[in-house]
Amino acid sequence: MAFRYAKVLGLLVLLSQLIWLADVSAQVKETVEYELHEGVVYKVVGEKLLLDAYIPKLEAKCPAILVVHGGAWREGDRKQLAEYAKALAGRGFSCFAISYRLAPKHKFPAQIEDCRDALKWIRDNADQFKVDINRVGAIGYSAGGHLVSLLGTTGESPTEANGKVDSRLQAVVAGGAPTDFRWMPDNGEWARYWMGGNLTEVPEKFNQASPAAFIDAEDPPFFFFHGKRDSIVPMFWSYSCHLALKDAGVSSRMHTIDGAGHIKAAFDKNALAEAFDFLEAELSSKTGDPKGFTK
Repeated sequence: MAFRYAKVLGLLVLLSQLIWLADVSAQVKETVEYELHEGVVYKVVGEKLLLDAYIPKLEAKCPAILVVHGGAWREGDRKQLAEYAKALAGRGFSCFAISYRLAPKHKFPAQIEDCRDALKWIRDNADQFKVDINRVGAIGYSAGGHLVSLLGTTGESPTEANGKVDSRLQAVVAGGAPTDFRWMPDNGEWARYWMGGNLTEVPEKFNQASPAAFIDAEDPPFFFFHGKRDSIVPMFWSYSCHLALKDAGVSSRMHTIDGAGHIKAAFDKNALAEAFDFLEAELSSKTGDPKGFTK
């Protein structure tokens, strides 16, 4: 089967542990001191959803990064990508690493709803955490890469219809990301724990979960990184989305990692260095209102 999340939870738990331990400090070009705010409640929906905020000790408002963990939408928490957040905070980004509701207790779209609410919370609390609301990006790996990709292709400018909520991102970094669930060799049976059915039973959910289904010319710049030997999330998932974005006129870059599987690629130093440089180029030097659009 091309996509085997449901069968590799042991590997994904190991992924969580390895990323916690991974040293990405070499990707910090100019170390900026930051303060850590742990366990901040960003949403209450039957339970408290928490984030950790890594805030640079700078006077000026900083670009912000939403950090979204992986784990097959059923494992992991806000601590998993702490090293990503620390490295980016050291570059002068305000980073917000979130936990979100997990399957199988919580079916899709709970996970993306939580990400959108976290993005709204960041903008609503921008003054307290010194965030420039016009410069907000996201980074995620595996299931987190999927969620930030979906955020990127479904973002909306504030309108009366959406309650004047700005759900746009200005840059997306997605590692090891599945991006299209509209076809599956097993008819989507693997995702029953997450979707609540297969492709025949709940096709609308598989479509709504697919970042590639919503690509258009107004999407933000993307950076993908992926291991060439990834057998859990095959590389064509990222690569096909990358090509579709380029075909739509969107700036998209693809970094492939020779010899790397799903776990190894998550903390490849060259990939992360390029990813962090991408966020710096797209967010750190830009000011003013991002281009507006309405989906």
